[in-house]
Amino acid sequence: MTVIYRPSLVYLNGKFERDQAVVTENGTIVEIGDATRSIGKYPDADLMDWKEKIMIPGTVNAHNHSFQSLLRGIGADIPFLEWRDESLYKYSPLLKAKDVYTGAVFAFSEMMKCGVTTVSDFFYVHNEGIESDEAIIQAAKDTGIRLVLARTMYDWEGAPSGYIETVEEAVRNTKALAVKYAGDEMTHIVPAPHSLHAASVEMVKAGHLLAQELNTKFHIHVAEEPFEVKQIQKEHQMRPVELLEQIGVMQDHRMVAIHCVWLDNHEIELMGRHRANLAYCPSSNMFLADGITNIPALMQAGVGISLGSDGACSNNRISVFEEMRMCALLQKVKTLDSTAVNYKQVFEMGTAKGGEILELPIGKIEAGYRADFIALNQNHLSLQPIFHSSDQILANIVYAMQPDAIDAVVVNGKMTVKGGRLVNGSESAICHSVNELMEGLEEKFQKISK
Repeated sequence: MTVIYRPSLVYLNGKFERDQAVVTENGTIVEIGDATRSIGKYPDADLMDWKEKIMIPGTVNAHNHSFQSLLRGIGADIPFLEWRDESLYKYSPLLKAKDVYTGAVFAFSEMMKCGVTTVSDFFYVHNEGIESDEAIIQAAKDTGIRLVLARTMYDWEGAPSGYIETVEEAVRNTKALAVKYAGDEMTHIVPAPHSLHAASVEMVKAGHLLAQELNTKFHIHVAEEPFEVKQIQKEHQMRPVELLEQIGVMQDHRMVAIHCVWLDNHEIELMGRHRANLAYCPSSNMFLADGITNIPALMQAGVGISLGSDGACSNNRISVFEEMRMCALLQKVKTLDSTAVNYKQVFEMGTAKGGEILELPIGKIEAGYRADFIALNQNHLSLQPIFHSSDQILANIVYAMQPDAIDAVVVNGKMTVKGGRLVNGSESAICHSVNELMEGLEEKFQKISK
């Protein structure tokens, strides 16, 4: 089916254009051009007349833990390891696959209302084995979001038992999912050895080898907290990125590192030399008092940078627009340089760069890309004033826009948010399911504690 979108303004090639139409077929953008000509060329197409709407690419959440949305507000304002034990390790062992599904529907629905059209979900709660992964995938399908499942490979014995697999189990289960969903446009599986403190060197190397076999990237947390750096220095007499280079997992440009807060200059140079990529989560790093990643130095070194929200119990919002704003402002105050990172750069990090790093044709409104985009209410107060300047409009989107300015969201050519409301679910029903689940988990935990 051919659909023509005719917004008042559309973001094309780094600027806003008027009187342009975006033509889609079967979830792909096939043509962009003069609105009157396009409507005449496709007389049988469905016309979406988006008067007083601003059309921009859908945002890409390059790092999230969907199950953590269930734990929002639990373990707030405490040190990292306390937060881990009081929220993640306390409740996640109780989660069944059906609970994982509830959490993912909750997370994906909320982030879509905030303009996220693709999410990379870094998932490690395998209490019911591969069935738990399938719950995440089903939740993505039911809500309509595009999913990259970064299936976590985890063998640190200090974690809850549901997180832990042997190297052989982790490879087998991750590969099975990748093979099953190989032809699925909306579901992509990538290996994700958790980190150098929660995955053994053997597990990290196995994740990298599997990524080579599947021809994908692999995702890994790197240097989020000082304790990881100190532990690796003690055990291996080198820093995290130096160890990753030594074990041979960086040389083919497949690594997507998460956080990278505590890198020294040599590690930053190594990241750039090996064309590694970063999923940066500024709000989470602030919430957990992790520190501030050196984004200007990483950019200068040539590292590709995308944005992630991280889990909703360590942020606690899951909007990529929020991360755009936080990234720019945090780097300005860290460097005392207002030009350190600008709104154009962070907008690209949250859209086109995210698509590039996830290796998907998303994040741009361009022929050949997937039909993933957002319609903003041009008359929303938080976007005013609107002049003819593209720069001023984009600056307002990054620094001023409120979430309720998002009127519609389209993923793969299908409307998932319309008039600011979910198309594929009821917010009240989702809230009821989440609260009923968490009340039950709290009762279970109290019984276990006794």
